[in-house]
Amino acid sequence: MLSQLHVENLLLIERASLDLTPGLNVLTGETGAGKTVLAHALDLLLGGRAKSGIVRPGAAEAYVEGVFELPDGLREALVAADQLAPDADELVLARRVREDGRTRASLNGRSCSVSDLRDVAAGLIAFYGQHEHRRLTLASAQLELLDGACGPGHGEAKARYAALHDEVRALEGSLDGLREAAGARDRELDLLEFELNEIRELAPTEAEEGELRATRDRLRHVETLRSGAWGAAEALTPEEGMGVTGLLAFGGGGLEAAEGVDPSLDALTVRWNALAFEAQDLATELRAYAEGLESSPEELDAVEERLAAYDRLARKHGGSIAAVLAHADTCQARWEELSGAEVALEEAQARLAATVERRAAAAEELRAARVAAAPVLAAAVRERLAKLAMEAAVFEIDVQPKEPGAGGADTVEFLIASNPGVPAGPLRDIASGGELSRVMLALMGVANDGSSATLVFDEVDAGIGGQTARAVGEQLRDLAVGRQVVCITHLPQIASLAARHFSIEKDTSTSPARTTVRTLGAKDLVPELVRMLGAESDDVAARRHAKELLKAA
Repeated sequence: MLSQLHVENLLLIERASLDLTPGLNVLTGETGAGKTVLAHALDLLLGGRAKSGIVRPGAAEAYVEGVFELPDGLREALVAADQLAPDADELVLARRVREDGRTRASLNGRSCSVSDLRDVAAGLIAFYGQHEHRRLTLASAQLELLDGACGPGHGEAKARYAALHDEVRALEGSLDGLREAAGARDRELDLLEFELNEIRELAPTEAEEGELRATRDRLRHVETLRSGAWGAAEALTPEEGMGVTGLLAFGGGGLEAAEGVDPSLDALTVRWNALAFEAQDLATELRAYAEGLESSPEELDAVEERLAAYDRLARKHGGSIAAVLAHADTCQARWEELSGAEVALEEAQARLAATVERRAAAAEELRAARVAAAPVLAAAVRERLAKLAMEAAVFEIDVQPKEPGAGGADTVEFLIASNPGVPAGPLRDIASGGELSRVMLALMGVANDGSSATLVFDEVDAGIGGQTARAVGEQLRDLAVGRQVVCITHLPQIASLAARHFSIEKDTSTSPARTTVRTLGAKDLVPELVRMLGAESDDVAARRHAKELLKAA
């Protein structure tokens, strides 16, 4: 039950607090006074979208807070989810809306997401807006209402069907893709095979590319290399003269003569001898290198030709041999994919056929539940319509097969005949606004049997009056037995039946205008009903009528 509703800076309302009671709570006021602002406040608590421009001019933000009695089952779930303290004795849902439209939600003072707020509030409030009766004319809404009457396991059956429907759609898309691929398959396979063969014939590697480039540089500069090596060898061990090795040998002789006298010099002598040995060895290797160099124009041409092939592939496939090899892997994978396209197509067709069959079975399960629930729901609605001054009304629910869609393979049509002897026809074509309102109220009453959620009706009495209005009010009061109903109404017949009555008044003497909400005491009820009857406050007949309405309640 919603025990308190607090609103700040929401449109015309600067500040308002409502202490609600079990049973029927009504909100009344002149047209334009701001009754729908309170409906919007409740919608915000339900996680509804914050409309632009709802923050009162001059205020930084709007704020809505609802205090609820805490059902035990919900308490356990919220405590387990660490969204509520174990010792909490009430549930406080709140929503802040800034001027820029951004919102913040909280649950018992703890920040939460709007979706969390929506999930929690869904079990606490059932909201039916001004135009809900018009939504009854939509096939999707009628199907949703019938599904709600199909029992607790029906939701799981719908989820199973929806998953299969999504799988069918995905498989159909995949199959279309495979069919398109098959159309261009041969052409692409030829191109892939050409590119793969070109790469395979060359068999390039990054290591070989480096070796080829080194070989080319060596073959291009053979004379320079030979001259440099031979000249260095001659400097070390010339054919005539002493050279570096001779000088080292000469100098080493003096060191060897002094060997054993001073350890420090002995260490230097060891290094000198190593240098002399290394010079002799280096000279030998330099001569061997120079003598081993050969100038081979044929080998250079072969290297140049292979490097040119390397460069052609690199230019075509990414600029480097690494990119060429990666391209080859991609081509190979694509070739294998296309080569198996025919098999994949057959497999996809088989998977699709099997999934379509499973979806058909799931759709048949939904249809059986809907066909079984339709007459039960229709009978319950007729029973409630009889209490709403539509005793002779015929109400039926027709379930027919259709092409599978997201919600199943059924189309649902609510049929009504308001007068005896007239064949029933579609609700959208036959029912008047007042009849739609009553059908909606009957359906909502059936749909919420056994639920403890607070029911909120925003002008459910649209298009009705007189005795019918009284019947609607009595139905609302019956709905409120053992639960809480909040009704925004313009009819005195309904307002007179309230357990608690709130009056919404607009003061246009301020800028911007200000709306206030006042809880009516016993002495205030007759004046408010007189106003709702459209009479002046001193109208004796209207006052008498108002008192009669209250007395009859």
